[in-house]
Amino acid sequence: MTPLKTPKSLQEAILYYSSEAVCVEFLSTLLWGEGERCCLKCGSTAIYGMRTRPVFKCRDCKKQFSLKSNTVMQNSPLPITKWVPALWMVINCKNGISSYEMGRALNVTQKTAWHMNHRIREAIAKNGGEKLSGSVEIDETYIGGIEKNRHTNAKRDLAGGNGKTIVFGAVERGGKVQARVINDTHARTLQNQVLATVKIGSTVYSDSEASYNALGIVYDHSSVNHKIGQYAKGKVHSNTIENYWSLVKRALKGTYIHVEPFHLDRYLDEQGFRYDNRKDNDSGRFIKAASMIFGKSLTYAELTGTK
Repeated sequence: MTPLKTPKSLQEAILYYSSEAVCVEFLSTLLWGEGERCCLKCGSTAIYGMRTRPVFKCRDCKKQFSLKSNTVMQNSPLPITKWVPALWMVINCKNGISSYEMGRALNVTQKTAWHMNHRIREAIAKNGGEKLSGSVEIDETYIGGIEKNRHTNAKRDLAGGNGKTIVFGAVERGGKVQARVINDTHARTLQNQVLATVKIGSTVYSDSEASYNALGIVYDHSSVNHKIGQYAKGKVHSNTIENYWSLVKRALKGTYIHVEPFHLDRYLDEQGFRYDNRKDNDSGRFIKAASMIFGKSLTYAELTGTK
């Protein structure tokens, strides 16, 4: 692939990607790489760029196409010069960026910025992902306000944690993380989550939750008992996943404030992407995220559940 020239900071990114020609060249390099550029409609290589607009035209099928086609930017009236900085901000702001803040930064409405944020989260979603292995810590946590503090018409019938949303998570020590919303903390639910997330035979560490007791059948399982003030026994602890929960909750409470349970998985994917690529620099994370926007879409109707 042709080496990509990328800025090193948000200020540089906004200035550098203010040119549509630069944005088109950047996305073209990600899409086609070392291969020959071809028409997204018919596959012909007889294409050329338009001078007046950031689109291509095919000499064979006579169709025009934009690099926003077949990406999370599809059917968006916004120019690429707003999408690229938006991607940079979502990926590299440690605690995330709210739709209000993004709207002010890009001069778009809050509703538009909210949809952009979720489209970008759709691009970097793991959708299952590779199973974790080695030394893995597992835990569950509760996210949301206390149910008794809600107005009567806002109370929800959610399991566990006094109306809070339950999230299961697993993290490799020194590696990647996976987290998903679950319905309850019953033994079958948690055990199935572990089996779906962690390779059989791995070393698994947890707290003394009774639902994890049977994991020793297929894993090397050890636990600590938080109820008696025991938080570590040598290598046996769940401090890594506890620290990850603190990152998640800091972003949710400090930046996003209010997240509906049916959107929470997307926010977990966003935080998980930043965590998985924490050892990379801003440019590296940005290029990796930008390369994931192709072949995915999320309409407003799908996002809001009206479709």
